[in-house]
Formats: sequence, C-alpha cells, structure tokens
Amino acid sequence: MMDLIINLNKPAGITSHQAVAAVKRLLNIRKAGHTGTLDPMATGVLLVCLNEATKVTRFLLDMDKRYLARVKLGERTDTYDSQGNVIEQRDASKLTEEDVVRAVRMFEGSITQRPPMFSAVKVQGRKLYEFARRGIEIERLERHVSIYELKVLNFDLPYVDLAISCSKGTYIRTLCDDIGNVLGTGAHLYCLERSAIGPFDVKDSARQEELAKKDFFEVFNKSYCSIDQALSALKQIELDERDYRSAKNGSAIKINKINDLSSGDFVKLKGPLGNLFGIGRINSDHIRIERILNI
Repeated sequence: MMDLIINLNKPAGITSHQAVAAVKRLLNIRKAGHTGTLDPMATGVLLVCLNEATKVTRFLLDMDKRYLARVKLGERTDTYDSQGNVIEQRDASKLTEEDVVRAVRMFEGSITQRPPMFSAVKVQGRKLYEFARRGIEIERLERHVSIYELKVLNFDLPYVDLAISCSKGTYIRTLCDDIGNVLGTGAHLYCLERSAIGPFDVKDSARQEELAKKDFFEVFNKSYCSIDQALSALKQIELDERDYRSAKNGSAIKINKINDLSSGDFVKLKGPLGNLFGIGRINSDHIRIERILNI
C-alpha cells in the first residue's frame, strides 16, 4: 500500500481539494489529504498524504514556508489578490526601488496580521468568505506570524517580485495589501508560487501529469517520501517489546528523562525492529499515544 507523502506542484486554476482529488484518481488511492491549502490562483508545493499518511497531516502543518510573490502596485482589490474586484487605484509611477525596499523591511520579524475577509477562517461557525460574498464585514482578531526574510528580487513598475520566508499561518495576500498601505499606493498579490514547505522544495515536486506515468515511483523518487522521512524533524524513541505492545494498544508509556525533549513535544515511536508505528507526545514522565499507524 502507498502510505506516502507526495510533493505535488499544484497548477493554477484549481483548488487544493481538486488537486488532491486528481492525485487520488491518477494513483487509484482510497484516501488522501493535504497539509496546507493553496489558493486556486497559486502554484507550487502542496504536500499530498496518501492512505495512512493522512494520519500525520497535523504534524506537518507547523513547518515554515517559502514563497515567490509578484505584487502589483497602484491597485487594491477586495480579495487582496488579482482574482478580486479593484476597489482603489492610485498612481505608483513615482515610487523608487528604494521606497519599496524600505517599506518591505518594515515587515520582517514578528508581525501581526488580520485574516482577509475572503478566507476560510471561521467566525461564528461560518467561513469568512461566506460573509464577504454577501458584502458583510466581520471583525477579525489579529494573528502573530513571523517573516524571517523578505527580499525584493525584481522592480519593474507596477510590479515587484518578492522572495518570502515565513512561519505557518502567514497570509501573503494580506502582506501585499499591508505593504501597499505603507507605500500609500495600494497593492495586491498578482501571482504566487509556494517554493518550499520545510525541506520540501518545488524543484523536487511532481506535476499532476507526471503522476500518471507507470514508472513514476522509479523516475520521480525525489517527489515522494515515506511517513518516517516526512517526520524527520521529530525525534524518535525505540521501545522494547513490552512497551511496544502497550503503546500499540494505546496505553501511555512511562519514560525516564530524555535529553532535548520537553513536555508537549511530539516524537516518533518505533518498535524493537525499528519500525515506525505511531506518534507520541511527551507528558511529564509519560508518552501519550497520539496516533497509531498501520504500516
């Protein structure tokens, strides 16, 4: 059974859900899911988890992201991207590259963002875009995110190309809108590529049409990995036969102090033969079983 994670290069024009459905169809997979939505207009890395790998999606969500974004200055839209309606236009022709670099640098580090109205964030039990489509503005709580690096790659008015390295939960559309507000000209996200999620790089990704090839798993071996490999950021603990049997039944395992691990940390759990069988969470002097994997 293919209990794998595929590094898919999502094409523009389809939702992440549609991309996952295409993978299921092409590979004749029973169950699949992804680890972080990309807007329909966006391309790039979408991690698609197959079969038992769907059980570990939440352990892959915290990885940092990298993006290549093209910003259009002088136009603000209601969705903060090129798919929305233009709601404001201003002259951006007098901006210099130094102006843009100065504005961009203001957003490096720990910042707060307010989710856009056209997003899937739930408020009052409903997704924000449902309110937005009815012309209703809802108060949104600000979120703390981290922008590790924000670099101007190209300046060609009215377009600016940015390379962004950021934490999970960062809205690139909101970032572009905020930069436009600082510049006083307005701006929106024109196009976007997610170039990496953690160690998964777009240069190693597979396109949908490549998945249909009979020798995909031989030719495109950079595009997929095992659950164990995908969770390489987690420390692993090998259990003896007794604890292995207990853990497989869902029982918490008593442990001695483990270096570099604290309460709340997730760990990979392996049996006496080194086989990955579950994910645990450190809870004081115990490991609580979070997920059992049938691989």
